[in-house]
Amino acid sequence: MEIKDAVVVVTGASSGIGAATARAAARRGANVVLLARREDRIETLATEIRNALAVACDVTLPGQVREAVDRTLARFGRIDVLVNNAGQGLHAGIEEIGVADFRGLLDLNLVAPLVVMQAVIPVMRSQGGGSIVNVSSGATLATYPGAAAYTSSKAGLNMLSAVARLELAQAGIVVSVMHPSITATEFYGSVRSGRDTAKAQEAETASFAQPPELVADTILDLIRSGDAQADLVPEAYGGSFKGWPHFASGSNSMSLAFR
Repeated sequence: MEIKDAVVVVTGASSGIGAATARAAARRGANVVLLARREDRIETLATEIRNALAVACDVTLPGQVREAVDRTLARFGRIDVLVNNAGQGLHAGIEEIGVADFRGLLDLNLVAPLVVMQAVIPVMRSQGGGSIVNVSSGATLATYPGAAAYTSSKAGLNMLSAVARLELAQAGIVVSVMHPSITATEFYGSVRSGRDTAKAQEAETASFAQPPELVADTILDLIRSGDAQADLVPEAYGGSFKGWPHFASGSNSMSLAFR
């Protein structure tokens, strides 16, 4: 699908990969819809980029998602692309995972993407096609201690996306998965639990974290190509990305940084 003139909805658009994707799509001529809970952030971003609509939306609340879709259609008349980017991390050993925290993580990382997909799929069907990119995690390409909760939620998203791709192909709706690697975003500071570990990893990886703009450009490439998935994870860690420095030696819980 071509980006120019497309209507692109981005969740988690207030910072990091979501904001970078919104900016990149707008630079390529798209009409962008910014969804996030932090209304002040997306309102500011909307003033910076071409023809954008900011809608405060908690994607774990189906009513707010439906309202966001309605406002998008009222403004632009169609939805061509959905980038399901909103997500959160959690770092804890199996014995320490809080059940309430795990349920909340699953709600945001796995259930909410389904809710948003279900809200836009009828629109895309009526148009004869569309593109959905679900942002997963490079941490699902390997196994790391302390990552069970987070990678379980993202592995579920991988399978949800694979089945959706199969089911929706005849409707002309292409579903793809993006696997970021270590990315310089606010991800570390917003984890549901394990923040001390997250901040330590942020310091360890700061010198070689990839910019969110690289992830954004890869997401746009996925939209254009319609490929099933793409990743920015170095080959040594289960991915296909070449020419990137190795992680710091001795780190046993790099999974939290894959976002």
